[in-house]
Amino acid sequence: MQDKNTKPGWRFIRTLLLTIVIVVIFAYGFQVTQINLEEPKKERRQEQLLNVLRSLARPDLTEYETERLEIEAPILVPCPATLFQLPDLTQPGPAIQLSARCAAPASEITIKGSGFEPGEAVFLYFVPYNADPGQAVELPLTNDIVNPDAQGNFVETVKLRRDRTSAEPQLVRAIVNRTSGWPEPSAAVYETVAKIIETIFLALIATTLGTILSIPISFLSARNLMMQVTSTFGSWLTLIVAAPLGWWVGWWLFGVVGGGVANLITGGDASTAATLIMPALLFLTVQAAAGRARQLEWLGILRGYGLGLLTIVAVALVLGIVGGIGLRLGQGLKATLGSFAFLGNFLMVAADTLIIFLPLIGGIVGAFALASLAGTLSENMLRRLGTSVGARIFSIVMALLAGAILFSLVVAFVVWLYQLNNPAYYLGTAAAIGAIIFGLMAVVVSPDRPMPTGMIIYYASRTVLNTLRSIEPLIMAIVFVVWVGIGPFAGVLALTLHTIASLGKLYSEQVENIAEGPLEAVTATGANRLQTIIYAVMPQIVPPYIAFTIYRWDINVRMSTIIGFAGGGGIGFLLQQNLNLLKYRQASVQMIAIAIVVATLDYVSAKIREKIV
Repeated sequence: MQDKNTKPGWRFIRTLLLTIVIVVIFAYGFQVTQINLEEPKKERRQEQLLNVLRSLARPDLTEYETERLEIEAPILVPCPATLFQLPDLTQPGPAIQLSARCAAPASEITIKGSGFEPGEAVFLYFVPYNADPGQAVELPLTNDIVNPDAQGNFVETVKLRRDRTSAEPQLVRAIVNRTSGWPEPSAAVYETVAKIIETIFLALIATTLGTILSIPISFLSARNLMMQVTSTFGSWLTLIVAAPLGWWVGWWLFGVVGGGVANLITGGDASTAATLIMPALLFLTVQAAAGRARQLEWLGILRGYGLGLLTIVAVALVLGIVGGIGLRLGQGLKATLGSFAFLGNFLMVAADTLIIFLPLIGGIVGAFALASLAGTLSENMLRRLGTSVGARIFSIVMALLAGAILFSLVVAFVVWLYQLNNPAYYLGTAAAIGAIIFGLMAVVVSPDRPMPTGMIIYYASRTVLNTLRSIEPLIMAIVFVVWVGIGPFAGVLALTLHTIASLGKLYSEQVENIAEGPLEAVTATGANRLQTIIYAVMPQIVPPYIAFTIYRWDINVRMSTIIGFAGGGGIGFLLQQNLNLLKYRQASVQMIAIAIVVATLDYVSAKIREKIV
């Protein structure tokens, strides 16, 4: 028996219904998108379109040296009651003659011109009397441009102004702008060249900064690397407790030590020097505690980490010294290098950036360092306690602290963002809820149960990258314009952030596609994670990383055109200005420059990628 779905009649009905559904969908789409072909048929719309296209087809690429000729004839408005004498303003060359030596306000007069170049543009103005000729204004007598005939003559009837009267002679002025010499690049060309150079370097700096920051993020976002990172449940809870504390300590330590040293170098006071003693006292305290704890093996590890704390303090000091010296040196170079002052400015900006980000660097270093120390201590403790009640109690205590800290941090951000009243209530409630949830987890989960710490980091980093990548650079530029002001700096920040999101994803996917053989071979030798990345991962990803980076620069050049419309600098900002002012000939110059640069970079980057990949 033939199935009804295979019958010709049923297939026809199904096809007909599908066709009707598609037609209805597109018909509704036409209504939503307001597609109306009657509007472009209007003569006014067609004329406007032709004017724009003709302007774009005649880019303002060249200009000539312009000579302004002013041909004047005197006139009295109104006519006086007595005899009068008008000044003789005749001069060699073109001339104009008025049909009357005087006239009533709002009356018509005829202007005859002779000696002009055939077809050149002549503009007619009425110049009212002013005791100071430098303050005289030119009032147009007609909205039309007068064009002399083949003999250089013209006749034009105009109407005088009603409100411009004087007992002194006033002027009718014909103005002609004549070009001479060889063509030169126009002002629009010079502006475009300056902005296209700004655009290229805007994209270059954004690509460089984005690449540097996205490389470490790509390793955290690679599944094949992070899935191998595990820790016990008890150690995982300890990491949650220690990381925020380490962040705060590192933030404070680098801010006080590094920032204090930089402040001293750049002209700080004695109070700043006094604050530098506090980290030294902290270090000595840790060393003393570790020394007294030698008899306890699991506490003796503190002594080894005392050297690590000293190293962190030394790094903070070195970074502060580098930042302070760089800032002072940059100021000196900027004041003495003259035309090359931009080198000093670059050194100043780099040093100032280092000083500003010292607390952030300290927070990251502190979080990793204290989390590593806490993880090692907890692992040793749980290994000694085994499955005893002590291990369970330790796990529950850490769970209560971890839940309270984690939930409090999340709610603290929400309270700060939405400016909620009574923050203590929200923080206390969040801490209690978090402690209860994590405490129940500690009761159920064994302290030595493996936790996929790496995958948690993997999903968190991927979520952040996906979120940032979903936001258009144009929106980012609007936010950064509010923060740092209109200009290319806002464009650099917007493109850098979007570059991090895009390259972080591309880089991480490249890491996930590497050959597993070298990775397993290096791991089998007993290499740690950092050595594995250096000797097994990096050699396989360097060529595609370079290719992706060059391609991203190409993309950023094109994107910088768009973010310029939001005030992000570059060629897009100039293009938007000319379009808003209806200067289509100047805008055509910017469009040509964008096309040339994008095509050139696309060709060059394609050739480089061929050589690398």
